[in-house]
Amino acid sequence: MQLTIEPEAANSPLAKQLIAELSAELGAIYGDDGSGGFDPSDVMVPRAAFVVAWVDGEAVGCGALRPMPDATIAEIKRVYVRQDMRGQGISRKIMEFLEAIAHQYSYTGLMLETGIQQPAAMALYENMGYSRCDCYDLYADDPRSVCYRKEIK
Repeated sequence: MQLTIEPEAANSPLAKQLIAELSAELGAIYGDDGSGGFDPSDVMVPRAAFVVAWVDGEAVGCGALRPMPDATIAEIKRVYVRQDMRGQGISRKIMEFLEAIAHQYSYTGLMLETGIQQPAAMALYENMGYSRCDCYDLYADDPRSVCYRKEIK
């Protein structure tokens, strides 16, 4: 398996397709696709990124890094791997890639939100050193949300 991760315009047809796949999956789980918490323009600004994971030339996943109002913190968004490619460490590699970008952009903290019905995602984040924190912004009062934070150097 040849895995590469590369920047991609968040409004490209490929990015839109991957985001739509994630939204459909979230919609089936929660009845809400989570798209209200993400707009591609959110990551088409300075100190932001959208990336696509490729395996043997095929796009298999994505992730994004979005600046937060506190300029020292970024939010990880839209981490997704196509179902037939899960269990191979691709999500971890996307996360590591986003963390490296965050470090390059001089962020000192990362935050993210996932849903309570996504135990694999929660396990990944906790295994990577993210700690649960109070939910923020539009997730603050959503009982389906679990939020995480990690300090980076």
